[in-house]
Amino acid sequence: MATQQSPLVLDPTGAGHHAEHRALRDRGPATRVDVLGVEAWSITDPALLKQLLTSPDVSKDGRAHWPAFGEVVATWPLALWVAVENMFTAYGQGHRKLRRLVAPAFSARRIEAMRPAVEGMVAGLIDRLAELPADRPVDLRQELAYPLPIAVIGHLMGVPEDQREGFRALVDGVFDTTLSQAEAMANTARLYGVLDELIADKRATPGDDMTSLLIAARDDEEDGARLSPEELRDTLLLMISAGYETTVNVIDQAVHTLLTHPDQLELVRKGAVTWGDVVEETLRHEPAVKHLPLRYAVTDIALPDGQTIARGEAILASYAAANRHPGWHTDADTFDATRVVKDHLAFGHGVHFCLGAPLARMEVVLALQSLFDRFPGIRLADPAEELPPVPSLISNGHQRLPVRLYAD
Repeated sequence: MATQQSPLVLDPTGAGHHAEHRALRDRGPATRVDVLGVEAWSITDPALLKQLLTSPDVSKDGRAHWPAFGEVVATWPLALWVAVENMFTAYGQGHRKLRRLVAPAFSARRIEAMRPAVEGMVAGLIDRLAELPADRPVDLRQELAYPLPIAVIGHLMGVPEDQREGFRALVDGVFDTTLSQAEAMANTARLYGVLDELIADKRATPGDDMTSLLIAARDDEEDGARLSPEELRDTLLLMISAGYETTVNVIDQAVHTLLTHPDQLELVRKGAVTWGDVVEETLRHEPAVKHLPLRYAVTDIALPDGQTIARGEAILASYAAANRHPGWHTDADTFDATRVVKDHLAFGHGVHFCLGAPLARMEVVLALQSLFDRFPGIRLADPAEELPPVPSLISNGHQRLPVRLYAD
């Protein structure tokens, strides 16, 4: 029988997350953690995590399977992550219903049909970079990593261009785990207000976009039910936030990694690896999401080391720590685009696997290829160690990514 350890308190600022992830792995395949005052089981062993992510004994529906739900959502800064009513928190038949409504927008055919539009967005952003003063640093997070995904998801969802910046700021607040409970609640209220305005506008003037389709959507012939107002609004929230913030971080991390690992960039330029290889290794090495709250044990779950996750206890999927597990990958802390096996959990696993993964991959490949082709002399403007992380135990990126686009 394993000895129960006191919970490891996760740092909400995201500073020193690699050391924190090593500490989690050192405590075993599953260990108790404190997530802004809420206790959960962090799972860092990839085999165990995959098992739990596909088990019917693990739910994402806190209302049904987390006895602490009511008390926690009243005071927890991350309440939105567990209280939304969409695919993210659905379980069983409810999840299947919601996923069926959204999945057609992310079919291989629809994603490939978006390629010319995404290529045009990338080209426009790269052209704009070329127009900036050559002698000044450029923050690529602000000038490329942010605007591309918000433009793509705005295009898909029908968010007017003059409203996209507002969505961006509010979604950033959802991922900021340093906000107080009052600040998080205020951000959520503003975000819901903007979503309600978008829904009202699309009801009045439908377009050829996913928001309009969801408003009109009915379930299949099984029950013919419309989305509830809460499901509609929270589904839009999920698609906009998941399709935006995570892709920002992948672009950010991929550029940062290549600029700090010139040998890896040279491999791409020589054709030894592809941009797709770079993206997959980035997703493994620095996934956009470090920890994803929360799941819940539907029944007691016996763990391999003798511990038990009791029915009703919360579970935290610690994707970044699992991706670098030494039992999964050799020399796991090293970025190696030539790595034959680049398996990762950056997009989740099982029935909740991210529907937007193909779109995100396409965006990042196009952005990297265009950026490094256009600016072969690009380099970091500040030392890598001086680039602070975004203030989050969830999101994995830098607050800024200053570069010089041209060689001296």
